[in-house]
Amino acid sequence: MSDSLSARLEAAVSALPVRFPGPGGAVAVVKDGEVLVRHTWGYANAERRLPFTPSSLFRMCSITKQFTCGVLLDLFQDPAELDGDVDDRLPQLDEPAPGALHLAHNQSGLRDYWAVAMLHGAPVEGFFGDREGRRVIDGTRTLQFQPGTSYSYVNQNFRLLSDILEDRTGRNFAELLQTSIFNPVGMERAILAAETRAMPDGTVGYEGTVESGFRPAVNNIWWTGDAGLGASLDDMIAWERFIDATRDDPDGLYNRLTTPVTFRDGEAAPYGFGLQRTSLFGRDVTMHGGALRGWRSHRLHVASERLSVVVMFNHMSPAQVAAGQILAAALGVPYEPDRTTQPPHELYGTFIERETGLSARIDPAPGGAKLRYLMVPEMLEGVSASRAETPGVQIVRQGDEIRMERPGENRVGILTACDETAGEDIEALEGVYRCEELDEAEVTIELAGGVVYGGFSGFLGNGRMEPLQRLARDVWVLPCPRALDHTAPGDWTLLFERDSSGVNTVKVGCWLARDLIYRRA
Repeated sequence: MSDSLSARLEAAVSALPVRFPGPGGAVAVVKDGEVLVRHTWGYANAERRLPFTPSSLFRMCSITKQFTCGVLLDLFQDPAELDGDVDDRLPQLDEPAPGALHLAHNQSGLRDYWAVAMLHGAPVEGFFGDREGRRVIDGTRTLQFQPGTSYSYVNQNFRLLSDILEDRTGRNFAELLQTSIFNPVGMERAILAAETRAMPDGTVGYEGTVESGFRPAVNNIWWTGDAGLGASLDDMIAWERFIDATRDDPDGLYNRLTTPVTFRDGEAAPYGFGLQRTSLFGRDVTMHGGALRGWRSHRLHVASERLSVVVMFNHMSPAQVAAGQILAAALGVPYEPDRTTQPPHELYGTFIERETGLSARIDPAPGGAKLRYLMVPEMLEGVSASRAETPGVQIVRQGDEIRMERPGENRVGILTACDETAGEDIEALEGVYRCEELDEAEVTIELAGGVVYGGFSGFLGNGRMEPLQRLARDVWVLPCPRALDHTAPGDWTLLFERDSSGVNTVKVGCWLARDLIYRRA
């Protein structure tokens, strides 16, 4: 390692605990198969004063997905052999089921079960195990889009895959991970840590901030192939070194995991086999993050540079940002290049996307605009008065409408301005509405002292009542600031529909779970 590279990495690593404060963390950099950085700090368990070490077990969460796909490819040369198994696990689906590869590439069209669980009234910190997960998945009757045509991040795609692999082999998924991945790679401490309440070595994930203080995060869900991996920093270093050691083998596991993926129309897809494919600092990168309340992790690999970065926090700082900063230091490039932006003032407003019925709010932000449409707001750079963009989304005004292109989803949406005039009869919104798609799950709308509140109920319980925010005439959002999964599904759009007798239907949806019709009970 050159002196300049060593100095850059030392400075970047030393800055992590200050830029991303919390109980503890870990970082590794692997270049040309050699470990350049293997560093930990702080505490894996602050109450018990257990230090964070390279052997501390960590909840890797969604980084698990690539390992699930690794088991799939290790056991089945052609994953399409499992298409019938997918169909069998969706007994109420009224249309052709997605195939195994649709699951592996997040092109299934299924609604995410962590989002749907909130519609069934799941308590934020309630128990959610195999039985609950199976009931949510079994209730699937329709898809959000035809398999292979678009992209949507769906956790149960990978839960279904691991369940199918267990059935097909007669072996539990923990054993399959051990024999297909952990043993060949040399991940000596890695385990399937399906239960999220505790890690076997005492490592704890924390919620909070420096200002509010940190407290142990409470989780009561069970994960398998979607997010159940427990691994240490040394385990992840072994994975990155294995990737480098097998780089020239066309049939090597990681080369198979990173093979190009397309949508049904032949367009390149940015996600496949549990890995995001993107470009950072002008280099092609494969990567994935992991998160749950109290845990954040991120790993990335730059094949052209034979370079890998792993970052793990047992708190809720953005590990993907930290990994990007370490990568920039390793490459010797600025993390944030200078940009010239313009305020896209012709875009600001409140809109409804025609295809999905979801709300989209575009507000001014420094250097561009803030788009509230997905789970978390997206910050867009202003290109002109009528255009703003990021690598993942471009919005441009076309006459009275806004065109929203999402290349990663292989989708174009048309945003229509909402009628923001006042004057609707809000008392007509009150009532209980039921969704046939979700086994009669309900949304209750009530006025309390002139304020409109809403809450979801279903077989998982009664969700809390939240004050609704009016966006436009008969367009409201029900906030979901906390959920079972690490990031709540975001605001639910409630699109009320009126007929001659009043309000009898409300269309409910978020990006993870769209097009759900509730009718007045």
